[in-house]
Amino acid sequence: MRENASELARRLARQAEAVCRRFLSNGRREGRYWLVGDVRNGPGRSMFVRLKGPESGKGAAGKWTDAATGEHGDLLDVIRESCGLVDFKDVADEARTFLSLRRLEPDPQPRRKPSLAHAGSPESARRLFAMSQPIAGTIAETYLRKRGITALHETESLRFHPRCYYRPDEHSQTETWPAMIASVTDRSGHLTGAHRTWLDPGGFSAATLGKAAIDTPRRAMGNLLGHAVRFGAVDDVMASGEGIETMLSLRSALPIMPTAAALSAAHLSAILFPDSLRRLYIARDDDPAGDGAMAALIDRAREAGIEAIVLSPTLGDFNEDLRILGASAMRAALRIQIAPQDAARFLDLAA
Repeated sequence: MRENASELARRLARQAEAVCRRFLSNGRREGRYWLVGDVRNGPGRSMFVRLKGPESGKGAAGKWTDAATGEHGDLLDVIRESCGLVDFKDVADEARTFLSLRRLEPDPQPRRKPSLAHAGSPESARRLFAMSQPIAGTIAETYLRKRGITALHETESLRFHPRCYYRPDEHSQTETWPAMIASVTDRSGHLTGAHRTWLDPGGFSAATLGKAAIDTPRRAMGNLLGHAVRFGAVDDVMASGEGIETMLSLRSALPIMPTAAALSAAHLSAILFPDSLRRLYIARDDDPAGDGAMAALIDRAREAGIEAIVLSPTLGDFNEDLRILGASAMRAALRIQIAPQDAARFLDLAA
């Protein structure tokens, strides 16, 4: 039987310096540590890998920490991130190949450059999105429809991966879960990142609203700042907010209004405006982070000569409004919040 993740990590840790020389070639050894910029082999000194130590527990060889970001992990994570791998099978195969070469050649020199598609990079995000499939007929479509989202037009930015790699933390086994994959794009439509929502393969439940029962069922990768998951082409009006489900729920009431999901409060406050934009609707999240992002975004919009209007849900959020109150009630609540000319343009046509 082939080794599990823990055994492979232990075998790699016994040759920690050789692993670092192969996969973290931009770093160097200093004493008992290998110093490098980050786990993706960037230049610098903020990440340190312990080269000597016990096989497990505190101070174990092969464990690493990035002091700049707080990230940490083992040498399997180094291989995954530096080579731009997504599936655990590929990570394990790369590790076994390395270990086999070490048996044949005790002190090998690097024989090939790692893939340029570092995990977390736009290239890795593009690869993940490309290997995924359209959402029609998949668990991802079911997930959205169970949340009341039936307006699935112009959702080419969403795809489905049946076995998307997930590892909770450095001490846990690698898992695979079905996931909805969303492309993050810039204002020109170029993919810069990807967002993953891991889903419950058993179906929809009230407790999780269809997401996988894991600690972090949502994660993003790539270049996110200023960019968004987009639905519809922007002319002079658009709506923006944090979550994908929030913006798709809003489109259930305003189906022809272009929307953009920035994925977090921090990214919402920094979203870049299309050159043609004249009016921006901001879907409000009722929490301190959401309020701060909204205020920052309003200030930026006004400085750019863009009118900013806040849209507030009746209940906790727009998806809750959609599921409990329905699209017609949402349209009625939105009618008194949006500009009169946009009511005629986006609401009356949707009624």
